[in-house]
Amino acid sequence: MSFEQLGLSTDLLRAISDQGYVNPTPIQEQAIPVILEGKDVMGGAQTGTGKTASFTLPMLQRLQIHANTSMSPAKHPVRALILVPTRELAMQVHDSVKTYSKYSALRSAVVYGGVSIDTQIDIVRSGVEILVATPGRLLDHIQQKTLTLAKVEVLILDEADRMLDMGFLPDIKQIIQLLPEHRQNLMFSATFSPEIKKLANKLLQNPVLIEVAKQNSVSELITHVVYPIESSKKQELLIHLIQRENLQQVLVFTRTKHGADRLAQRLKRHEITSEAIHGDRNQLQRTQALDNFKQGLIRVLVATDVAARGLDIEELSHVINFELPNNPEDYVHRIGRTGRAGAKGLAISLVSKEENNLLIEIEKLLGIKIKTEQIDGFELKETRIHDSRKSTISEEQRNKRGGLSKQSKKPHSFVKHSEKVVHFNKEVMTRNAKRGDNKVDDPLFTQPYISKYADVNALIEESSGLNKKNTHRQISKRPVPALFISPAINKQKKSEAS
Repeated sequence: MSFEQLGLSTDLLRAISDQGYVNPTPIQEQAIPVILEGKDVMGGAQTGTGKTASFTLPMLQRLQIHANTSMSPAKHPVRALILVPTRELAMQVHDSVKTYSKYSALRSAVVYGGVSIDTQIDIVRSGVEILVATPGRLLDHIQQKTLTLAKVEVLILDEADRMLDMGFLPDIKQIIQLLPEHRQNLMFSATFSPEIKKLANKLLQNPVLIEVAKQNSVSELITHVVYPIESSKKQELLIHLIQRENLQQVLVFTRTKHGADRLAQRLKRHEITSEAIHGDRNQLQRTQALDNFKQGLIRVLVATDVAARGLDIEELSHVINFELPNNPEDYVHRIGRTGRAGAKGLAISLVSKEENNLLIEIEKLLGIKIKTEQIDGFELKETRIHDSRKSTISEEQRNKRGGLSKQSKKPHSFVKHSEKVVHFNKEVMTRNAKRGDNKVDDPLFTQPYISKYADVNALIEESSGLNKKNTHRQISKRPVPALFISPAINKQKKSEAS
């Protein structure tokens, strides 16, 4: 099928032809006719498959009736709103809108955070039909009353799952409340999580579900490789890979902003031109770094996941995961920067033992077993980080272990097998010694006891007499305290004194 068969206007076909495109991709082929009919769409496709053009082209076609050359801002209200999660993706989508609307009088603009809002205010106030925006900066413009959304006819959420991951759901709900009730809603993403489907049920009206690939799948043109490595040797291995393969353009992903800065500095010390791109860098720095990378002025671009969905780089052959992402879905978006537009790509991951569980989750998501390789001088003691299939014990091994455990079961004892024990006769013995062989010479245990009493009664009588005698002796010898002298004795002493 060609683009002419999709029912697009002559101006759009001219713009498509200028880009050298002849046939639509599967997502474009299925989505464009449905969107032209005015239906809500929930579209999913792998990154790099022309997803942006699949909603940009039919949107421009539907808004063509509003195109005019008037200089009055009132003649150019916002008719289409495209929400995206990151600045890089906002610029990428806006570039696509400008590319395909070059022969149209429709106006477009992009607003995002990280730069001064004053310049954006002037552009928006001049009037635009198509607005590409990040949620936070759009709400800033609404608060300052620089634009209104009362005339919006088409709402597009691009990379909706990423917006939810970044906490934009409250902003999205606030923006939706400002839109007209009757409008066309389009939701596009590379993955569809349960949260996204829940949002789609509230936002979309009888949507047409279009998925041209298995959910969370990746391009078959991408080769996946894992290099097991100690965490402390990752930087050394990365430098070795870049120098050995003489890589001139490689995108490296780290998990943190500080990690990206440190890695970029380390590469520079080894004469590998590199720059870092992450959320802490302002928009000018991020744009400059991306432009330098695209133009080949730097060999390595070190990025965090904030850039995973906004980078569109032609013929990028290598993506290296210096650290695996915490979310397995982010792996799909990272490596989606390569293997685009029919080109082959290589996704390399440097995986330490601590990242074993992350690798398992990624393989479960992809449904594949990623090949493991080793490089001389960077071997890990365990050639394979993990193998979930080998983690279970075979039946034969289980039986052997069970047999050994049963045979080794013995009664518990506080005395160890080889521990020495000293008994009452001071003879040293071990736990296994036979006590019957011990000879006891103590007369208490060897001689018989002979009593001097004929019977028990004689013993009782003698005991009673002794007790009485001892009791009388103790009482008679007991001194009498002076406080207890009898009154008779006191009277006798007074009479003698007189």
